[in-house]
Amino acid sequence: MEFLKQLGIKEKNFGASTGLKWYGSEKGDELKVYSPINGKYIASVFQASEKDYERVVAKSHEAFLKWRKIPAPQRGEVVRAIGNELRKYKEPLGKLVTYEMGKSLQEGLGEVQEMIDICDFAVGQSRQLYGFTMHSERPSHRMYDQYHPLGVVGTISAFNFPVAVWSWNAMIAAVCGDSNLWKPSSKVPLTAIAVQNILAGVIKEYKLPEGLFSLVIGRGRTVGERMLNDKRVPLVSITGSTEVGRHAAQVIAKRFGKYILELGGNNAIILTPESDLKMAIPAIVFGAVGTAGQRCTSTRRLIIHESIYDKVKQALLKAYKTVVIGDPMKQKNHMGPLIDKGAVEDFKAALVRVKEEGGKVLFGGKVLSGKGYGSGCYVTPTIVEAENHYEIVQEETFAPILYLIKYKGEVDNAIEIHNNVVQGLSSAIFTNNMREAETFLSHWGSDCGIANVNIGTSGAEIGGAFGGEKETGGGRESGSDAWKAYMRRQTNTLNFSTELPLAQGIKFDI
Repeated sequence: MEFLKQLGIKEKNFGASTGLKWYGSEKGDELKVYSPINGKYIASVFQASEKDYERVVAKSHEAFLKWRKIPAPQRGEVVRAIGNELRKYKEPLGKLVTYEMGKSLQEGLGEVQEMIDICDFAVGQSRQLYGFTMHSERPSHRMYDQYHPLGVVGTISAFNFPVAVWSWNAMIAAVCGDSNLWKPSSKVPLTAIAVQNILAGVIKEYKLPEGLFSLVIGRGRTVGERMLNDKRVPLVSITGSTEVGRHAAQVIAKRFGKYILELGGNNAIILTPESDLKMAIPAIVFGAVGTAGQRCTSTRRLIIHESIYDKVKQALLKAYKTVVIGDPMKQKNHMGPLIDKGAVEDFKAALVRVKEEGGKVLFGGKVLSGKGYGSGCYVTPTIVEAENHYEIVQEETFAPILYLIKYKGEVDNAIEIHNNVVQGLSSAIFTNNMREAETFLSHWGSDCGIANVNIGTSGAEIGGAFGGEKETGGGRESGSDAWKAYMRRQTNTLNFSTELPLAQGIKFDI
């Protein structure tokens, strides 16, 4: 395929890079990559060994020692160049995202646009790494705080956003003066290799230190565990399941490292009697069906007031019948495949469990086969009547399953149902009632890191801080002041007097 050639993807690729050099051996552990769209073989990657990891992380640390001395606005100019380079490769990289991961082409292109947008954001951020000044209680003293580069930032990304999440971390970390070490999901390694190839031109042009943007593709026990335990990597940003995050947090905490966790979501939309269904229905369908339900912000639960329940149910059944499933490389199709057959098995198991608990499948629930569905990874988006307390509803199933849940009375009752899960990523309410909207956004409203009014749960903009609470992890990435996580904070006090007064009025005469 032409886009593979444009991105420098070979039939066989090495899985470790320091930006310009590739490391590995054709005698190493070979990972073969197949497209979930058609089940066809794409290419293979020789995964990084422990020796390859050591080479790469050493170069990443050396690069940090040089990069931190470059003025932040100059670092921003490098990120600007990366954004411009991504613009050149938006179409082929977007196609690869779709072909390797299975999301629609519009979403694949949108993901690359997100990378471009975060570059633009980071360029501005490079001139806004602000500290604060404070008044000292001691005469002729000045106090302020400032932020310094942290070191090598490790990024462990998931398959569902194979390139965007890396850019959130790497571009912000870069303007902060950090180097980046990237371990992508082994389900989508080719997009990471393509990004590394795109970066190579900027690295050469700006004579950047080798290791500023590094890559290690490898097994968790070979590469992932080493990164979690590595004191040379002071911060690790991890996107993945709650189980993965819990383990990573424990390992990193033992060495007093820092981490950003973006874990599971169990996102809900509340529909009150005063919601605008013409707006709500498209948002619900995109939230539940987009990326085949494989976003951490996908809409999983729909909490509907009993007075409009039947109306909403019928509207959704009508809308779901219009969802076109098929090859996501074709623009007419709304939904592509799940990432692999393991995800299909999870989808099937979830439906068995919800039926056992008393749920009723209203639409979908099938695995598709036949012409156009040869990979075995295509399913029909599914609507299920359920109750919030069902064990399976309490869990995150990474598939296009939408649970309809009825509530009675005031919006407070809906919010109580909404918050009664262990995850806390994204949330939304549709209402034209100002009091309901403000209650949802209040201290006693949604307990999620993201709370929206009259828009869906998915599709966050890069300008806001992205992340959640509870078992979603509590970390923040992307916009707002998320940059502070990639730096170390320092408080400074300067005495420009001829005396040495102590704070709190303490006397110590010698």
